[in-house]
Amino acid sequence: MPAPVELDPSASPLAFFGAELRKYRKGAGWSQEQLAERIRFSPSLVGFIERAQRPPSRDFVERCDETLRLNGELLRLWPLISREATPQWFREWLDIEQEAHTLRTWQPLLVPGLLQTEDYARAVLQGEPGVTPEQVEKAVEARLERQTIFSRSNPPMFWVTLDEGVFLRPIGGRDVMRRQLERLAQAAENPRIAIQVVPLALGATTGLLGGFVIAQLSGTPDTVYLESAGNGQVTDRTEDVKAIHVRYDAIRAEAHPRHVSIELIRKAIQGWT
Repeated sequence: MPAPVELDPSASPLAFFGAELRKYRKGAGWSQEQLAERIRFSPSLVGFIERAQRPPSRDFVERCDETLRLNGELLRLWPLISREATPQWFREWLDIEQEAHTLRTWQPLLVPGLLQTEDYARAVLQGEPGVTPEQVEKAVEARLERQTIFSRSNPPMFWVTLDEGVFLRPIGGRDVMRRQLERLAQAAENPRIAIQVVPLALGATTGLLGGFVIAQLSGTPDTVYLESAGNGQVTDRTEDVKAIHVRYDAIRAEAHPRHVSIELIRKAIQGWT
């Protein structure tokens, strides 16, 4: 049997995780096959992950952590691993999003990532030209990981303004859309999440050219994330932030109240059933 590949743990988050997994596995006196049998994954996958040739799923990390009785030592590395699936230009926003006490977003085309179901997110991400299935799955895992901010003890207040047209585009098909809208209706019951819908009958609005998010952090200026067809833009320039606030206020002024918006979501669910 060939000698195991020696990794430089500082080379990447995946390399660091692979080295840590190998260390804990050997500390338990187990072979890759023995660990694989206990966590119910294939030995080849364990080998790939230890060599940083494939990213682990969160389920894989959780099973390893539990089976090796590590009390979260591997699971704490999950944010680093999932972030590696995120484009470099977006990583700055991830830090901001994690620290924000209030997020305000306008989305004219899609459900915001923080409220997407796994299947909806997968359908959206598969639309990127040239993307591989492995890249899609890594990106889906990273997107779902971002949603854990609502599970923490101090979740942010999330103000969501959507165009009604978001409910009409068949992303992933009827079943995916129905489940996604059910997820929206469920999210609307969360006191920390407010959803309002801009009626389709309104016609053109000031926000149809693109979505954005405004993040408010304690003790620092507001920051905005501007979506685009290529790389998004993160900025805290006073002029840009002020312009986006004005735009957001104008869009939200045209939106239905929350209770009316929830009824629209429920009607949309029936339309996809």
